[in-house]
Amino acid sequence: MADAHVLILGPPGAGKGTQSSRIADQFDVEHVTTGDALRSNKDMDISDMDTEYDTPREYMEAGDLVPDAVVNAIVEEALQSADGYVLDGYPRNMDQAKELADMTDLDVILSLEVSRDELVDRLTGRRVCDDCGTNYHVEFDQPEEEGVCDECGGELIQRDDDNEESVNNRLDVFEDNTAPVIDHYRGREDFVEIDGEQTPDEVWAAIEAAIDERV
Repeated sequence: MADAHVLILGPPGAGKGTQSSRIADQFDVEHVTTGDALRSNKDMDISDMDTEYDTPREYMEAGDLVPDAVVNAIVEEALQSADGYVLDGYPRNMDQAKELADMTDLDVILSLEVSRDELVDRLTGRRVCDDCGTNYHVEFDQPEEEGVCDECGGELIQRDDDNEESVNNRLDVFEDNTAPVIDHYRGREDFVEIDGEQTPDEVWAAIEAAIDERV
């Protein structure tokens, strides 16, 4: 099923990354994220776009946001070079959703639905290994030894953007920009709402069934 075209949507903390990895493995498709696509195309020549810089790398090194036009071009390149894909982290706004409609046809649109209180609990409780980047959680996924990574023995830290104020700000941005995208897709035959508050295995079972049914 290597030609499946899957879009996964949901707020920060909904589990998109975890489930996208499982989709990529199970259905033999590329996991396309805007971050990965940018990193793998950072030296792409964008001098014809009338942008401030000539490559995405220059935006990233300057710490500036990469313009939508550049992100759109990079996502299109990534999708066209993949036989099948699960797209994660794009589109983030309605302008990008309109661009996506011109780039590709979707087989299934998955929307992970999680309440705001649950998202705040998940994100503020997340701990990340300072050395290898493995994720843990103070309630749901604790390491064998408190504060120490099971994988490499590194120190577990709370990321700066995982404090309550930052988390609520990220969720506000999602509500303003990306929630309208989900509403835009809702009602389409290929749109499937998934209860993201189930266990990861239950979420996966619902996702697998939705893709099997539509691809």
